[in-house]
Amino acid sequence: MLDSVSAVALNSALDGLALRQRVIADNIANIQTPGYQAQRVSFEEELSQAVSKGDGAVTAKVARSLEPTREDGNNVNLDTETLLNVDTNLRYQLATQAISGQFSSVRAAMRTS
Repeated sequence: MLDSVSAVALNSALDGLALRQRVIADNIANIQTPGYQAQRVSFEEELSQAVSKGDGAVTAKVARSLEPTREDGNNVNLDTETLLNVDTNLRYQLATQAISGQFSSVRAAMRTS
C-alpha cells in the first residue's frame, strides 16, 4: 500500500509543493532586487501523465517566470506570489490529509490482523 501509485504520487506532489513554497518565498524576498527574475515550479502535468502510466514518481522543475519585467529588470508580482502561496498551501493541506488517510487505513488494518 505504501508503494502504491497513489502513495508515490502523493509523495511527489508534496515534494513539488514544498519546493514551490520555497520558490515563492525566494521570489517575495527578492521583490526589490534589481534584475531578479521570478521562478515558477511545475510538476502537475508531468505527475498526471506519470499516474496515467501507472507510476507516480516525478521531480518538480524550476523555471524562470515569463512575466513582464519592471524598469529595474525585476518581474516579481506580489499579488501573483500571494495567490500562488494560498493555492499551494491549500494543495499541500489536501495532500497531507490524503496521506494521513492512507496511514490511518494501514493502522486500522494492522490492528484487525
